[in-house]
Amino acid sequence: MQELYIDSVNHRYGEREVLSSIFLNCKIGEVVGLLGRNGSGKSTLLKIIFGDIKPRFIHLKIDGQFTLKGYLSKHIAYLPQGYFIPHYLKVKDLVQLYANIYREQLLEVNVVKLNLNEKVGNLSGGSRRLIEALFVIYSDAKYVLLDEPFSQLAPLVAEELKQHILAFKAHKGFVVTDHYYQQILDVSTRIVLIHNGCNYAINTEDDLILNGYLPS
Repeated sequence: MQELYIDSVNHRYGEREVLSSIFLNCKIGEVVGLLGRNGSGKSTLLKIIFGDIKPRFIHLKIDGQFTLKGYLSKHIAYLPQGYFIPHYLKVKDLVQLYANIYREQLLEVNVVKLNLNEKVGNLSGGSRRLIEALFVIYSDAKYVLLDEPFSQLAPLVAEELKQHILAFKAHKGFVVTDHYYQQILDVSTRIVLIHNGCNYAINTEDDLILNGYLPS
């Protein structure tokens, strides 16, 4: 089965338990939207899945194979909240580094094509954020974790990013989190809310109100 499967995730910072027996799964063809208030543990969960943070406990399988850190499988790509590509690298060099299977398609994207000879540090904040997100989406990884991908993006650019995510949905599984919850609702096939360290399936916006994420 082609599936990212995470179960029984437990993690705490000092005496504060952030995640308690969290379950999350994502299949090829899904965009799983991950919502939660500030400090609920959304980013922590993505970092745990990728392997940047070692939790107290995790049961992690990728396509049925157990692994301790997602990045070791080479099937997971991760966009963190902050810039992660060194500012001195040129866009054209990064295309060669990140994209193999989908390189030709990536080279046809305007923001990439028009900035091939630019260093990423010379781009505007929005263009840099979009390009970093595109490198993750167009990578060879089957599962893509996107943490706040719409931050710093103008509305039209955010819409463009959504189209890239939806275009790859048939080939990949996505887990996406963002403070702009409407962006998540627009692009997701299903929604999971993290609240009080636990996860809840969300079927309607009323469920977000019921679980205290949105005001009544």
